[in-house]
Amino acid sequence: MANGSNSRAAVAAAWAVHLYTAATAVVALLALQAFIDGDPRKGFLWLWAAVAIDSTDGALARWVRVKERTPRFDGTLLDNLADYLTFVFVPAWVVSLDAVVPSGWGLPLGVGMLLASAYGFSHKDAKTSDHFFRGFPSYWNIVAFYLYTLGMMPTVNGVIVGGLVVLVFAPVGFVYPSRTSTLRGVTLVGGTIWAVAMLVAAWEFDGGPSAVARWSMIFPAYYVGVSVVLDRKRRKAIQSSLSP
Repeated sequence: MANGSNSRAAVAAAWAVHLYTAATAVVALLALQAFIDGDPRKGFLWLWAAVAIDSTDGALARWVRVKERTPRFDGTLLDNLADYLTFVFVPAWVVSLDAVVPSGWGLPLGVGMLLASAYGFSHKDAKTSDHFFRGFPSYWNIVAFYLYTLGMMPTVNGVIVGGLVVLVFAPVGFVYPSRTSTLRGVTLVGGTIWAVAMLVAAWEFDGGPSAVARWSMIFPAYYVGVSVVLDRKRRKAIQSSLSP
């Protein structure tokens, strides 16, 4: 976008990016409708589309300089509202159905997901200045997909969800894939391959365990490992800077 111009075209482009972000809320509605209609395959495809939008709208917003061209509109708030619907509310509703967790666990776990993530989204330090998420970053849409496609026992699924609810509050750092500079190239390439694998797994989903989904777990394992290592280095650096 040339020279920081605030021409009509530039402002229109900024509003188009906001509309692109807002479309995630529509995707959430379509995903929820698919699950209500008993078509989890279509629901997960819509949730995949939400991840695709969320992974690209930030870069587009920076490229067209939305803060400069729409100064009275809060794109970050819009993004958080849309993300809460697709990343939290729809997956919480899916978990509440007891389809992949033990009977009677679904509603309490869904409530836990909603409340914990409401806290996480509202925390002023939810994203640190050095581009880490504070606590588990509420990737519940991805978690819900794996609960369906890995074929684990309902009790194991329930324990995983409960553990992640607690981890939302934990003062640990998780990598912001598109912003954390260390290994960013590797992370973005791996994330792109993983996204394609997730799309294939969602497209082929037939209600049973998915071999593609199992193989795609390599990237989440990498993501957690990198987050643990970099967060530990970050903490040591902070402690060193505070030492007399």
